[in-house]
Amino acid sequence: MEHTHDHLSIRGHWIGGAENPGTGDTLDVIDPATGRVVASAPAGTASDVDRAVAAARAALPGWAGTDPAARADALRRLAAVLTERGEEIAQAITAEIGVPISFSRVGQAGFPALVTAATADLEPQIAWTEQVGNATIVREAVGVVGAITPWNFPLQQVMTKVAPALLAGNAIVLKPSELAPLSIRILAEASAAAGFPAGVFNVVYGTGPVVGEALVAHTDVDMISFTGSTRAGKRISVVAAETVKRVALELGGKTANVVLDDADIDSAVQHTLGAVFTNSGQACGAWTRLLVPAHRQAEVVDMLVRALDQYTVGDPTDEAVRVGPLASEAQWERVNAFIERGVADGATLVAGGPGRIPGLEQGAYIRPTIFADVDPGSEIAQEEIFGPVLSVIPYRDEEHAVSIADGTSYGLTAAVFGEADHALRVARQLKVGQVYINGADFNPAAPFGGYKQSGNGRELGRAGVEEFTELTAILR
Repeated sequence: MEHTHDHLSIRGHWIGGAENPGTGDTLDVIDPATGRVVASAPAGTASDVDRAVAAARAALPGWAGTDPAARADALRRLAAVLTERGEEIAQAITAEIGVPISFSRVGQAGFPALVTAATADLEPQIAWTEQVGNATIVREAVGVVGAITPWNFPLQQVMTKVAPALLAGNAIVLKPSELAPLSIRILAEASAAAGFPAGVFNVVYGTGPVVGEALVAHTDVDMISFTGSTRAGKRISVVAAETVKRVALELGGKTANVVLDDADIDSAVQHTLGAVFTNSGQACGAWTRLLVPAHRQAEVVDMLVRALDQYTVGDPTDEAVRVGPLASEAQWERVNAFIERGVADGATLVAGGPGRIPGLEQGAYIRPTIFADVDPGSEIAQEEIFGPVLSVIPYRDEEHAVSIADGTSYGLTAAVFGEADHALRVARQLKVGQVYINGADFNPAAPFGGYKQSGNGRELGRAGVEEFTELTAILR
């Protein structure tokens, strides 16, 4: 296969503030829009992890001992460099996971810089020391943090961990997804340009079973922060238990969007389509279940189908395209199987469906798909599909809606549309970490994380910084 973007290839891991040749082979990075190899990255080994952890351990005392305000300033410089290199980041992420370039610029490149700057601004709110009676409570770094991140928002998921962990004074070893490593090379260079001391931020590229396992099992790693599948999160918990290290997990989701009878249906439909088809539905917080009053299902479905024309599928480098391919051929197989299962289980297919899209057979393209009359207990309503598939579920009354919304093993995010006070009352009944009312904006200072099998701990906001700290009580 031809290497069309070989300049994107990553020559080595980032260890001790410099690019560092790996000891293993290389892994190809595939453009899912074409199936072509566009770059390569090192396939790390346990010895690469050892070197990175040693570099982090050596850098830790100096960084943890730095004034928190100075650490915040370094994050602000990092945010500025990420903003400056935003177009390069967006192009790299579009090449590796097929995100439409128009969304890549905002969601994939813009958000991480925003989160980094917002995290820096939290510094004065953190009680680094606090007096409680005769006890001085000191909040300090956990130590060496291993961060393991997914491919769907490659830089955003990284900065959601890295920014707060760095603000708290930790040193980091990051294992990014092998499917999407390209923006991380830019981040590594940006960390040096922003003036972070060598060894404070390290990257080892490679696979979960090799690099991830070595990082989670490492006796000199104090904490693992992981975002990814619930299955992988369970494995991490088991391996980490051997060394009793702290584990923070941000796992799957199956967001319910509850549309109440007094909702602005048009607004609910527009927001739902955006929140289920953006990033080709590859988001743990995608609004994949639309709960509507049974007597209004036909009306809502009609509006959804009419509005679907806005979501053009095609070449992600085309500025007008809103839905690109899925991130890999393996993802295509998985999502297509779910769509086939939905049909087999008797849900009403009202748009999209399984199979390749005529004219787009070469890439991992799949049709944005809408099912109606979905049984809340069926596989497509219970399992995280991670593709552009919407399940419309009719409900009888509000109590029924809440029980359906909470009736999965997940509890990450939810949405409610309705009259403001009514929507708030329903939102407070939902067992999830974050609820959006009437299409509210994302807030990088609000905590994010899940109940149940969506994980534990919180990212973003003050809670997200405190997650990466230990408390010492000094009594006198």
